[in-house]
Amino acid sequence: MTDAQETAADTSLRTTGGAPPDDVAPAPIPLLEPREGIPPVVASDDALARVIAAFAAGSGPVAVDAERASGYRYGQRAYLVQIRREGAGSALIDPVGCPDLSGLGEALHGSEWILHAATQDLPCLREIGMTPTGLFDTELAGRLAGFPRVGLGAMVENVLGYSLEKGHSAVDWSTRPLPEPWLRYAALDVELLIDLRDCLEEELDRQGKLEWAREEFDAIASAPPTPPRKDPWRRTSGMHKLRRRRQLAVVRELWTARDQVARRRDISPGKVLSDAAIIEAALALPANTHALTALPGFGHRMGRRQLEQWQAAVDRARALPDSELPQPGQAVAGPPPPRAWADKDPVAAARLAAARTAVSELAERLHMPQENLITPDTVRRVCWEPPGNATPDAVEAALIGYGARRWQIELVTPLLVRAFSSTA
Repeated sequence: MTDAQETAADTSLRTTGGAPPDDVAPAPIPLLEPREGIPPVVASDDALARVIAAFAAGSGPVAVDAERASGYRYGQRAYLVQIRREGAGSALIDPVGCPDLSGLGEALHGSEWILHAATQDLPCLREIGMTPTGLFDTELAGRLAGFPRVGLGAMVENVLGYSLEKGHSAVDWSTRPLPEPWLRYAALDVELLIDLRDCLEEELDRQGKLEWAREEFDAIASAPPTPPRKDPWRRTSGMHKLRRRRQLAVVRELWTARDQVARRRDISPGKVLSDAAIIEAALALPANTHALTALPGFGHRMGRRQLEQWQAAVDRARALPDSELPQPGQAVAGPPPPRAWADKDPVAAARLAAARTAVSELAERLHMPQENLITPDTVRRVCWEPPGNATPDAVEAALIGYGARRWQIELVTPLLVRAFSSTA
């Protein structure tokens, strides 16, 4: 870190106006209103064609947001897409009526997309044909700049001095027609995103972190889609209560049956059968539907047909031969949990402690979360299996292998080399 970066970091986190004198009441923060009113929802091919033409003719970066129906519908598809650009204004697009937005994606090709928490929205945008070639993530920019609260509402308030409407982030966005208050909320999410981006770019540049941010943004934009999770049933809440392989088999069968029902009905799996109910059935191993009905989550409100399908899943698990039962633990690539290091490899434990301390101290000086300076998983992996000769070049090569960005490597390599040498 250069002297200029350290000085800038120490003077960061300036917001709009600072604290008022003790005897002066703070001015109320104005509630943001859409500049052009709430745009009509685009739900037809003709309307979409007009939006594509308008945004292709616009200039500058494009603010993009998407609303999902998490907790209500199966999967993470987009149910509303909001965009805004200079010269085009704002548009609200219904992916139910317009399921293919690849034409819009092509019209915006080469433009910088501004998103808040980009990794949350990019998967659902890709599904409908929208993939950015370059982006600016205002949430990540806020983290790198050292803002303590990086939600969109907090950032707009602290940086731009406006208050966003709250209360509709967790609603069922698959509802049709969408209520006007929800549409207002959605339109406001992109109303000031371009202004926020410009202020954050200026702040990052002032702190000497702008190139770091650009590396992070490029990494997000070029990252391939996340592959499907292996054995997703193992993430059922409450798995720690189970001790026997037969119980794990019950969880696997019930989770799979629930997923099939949820997919067919296009409903959130948790609304079909709760994780808590699955764990209760795995613990009890009920022999019939009568025993199943007595368990929490399988009460009298559940129909006989539903009870029979869940009991059939339990029966399949009960009938499995021992050779087909799942193993109690999922094979995990990489180092063991840090709590086990002292017993397995005390020297590695000392390396990890020294490295963690050094990384934490630097992150604090830079006013950014430690995990944004370098991921904890990367630190663990390098400390568990360090290069045979822990030279700067060898440590740098190891960090590159784990996907660290150039700016992270330049800052963290000297810390790890010193940590390794001090514990050799």
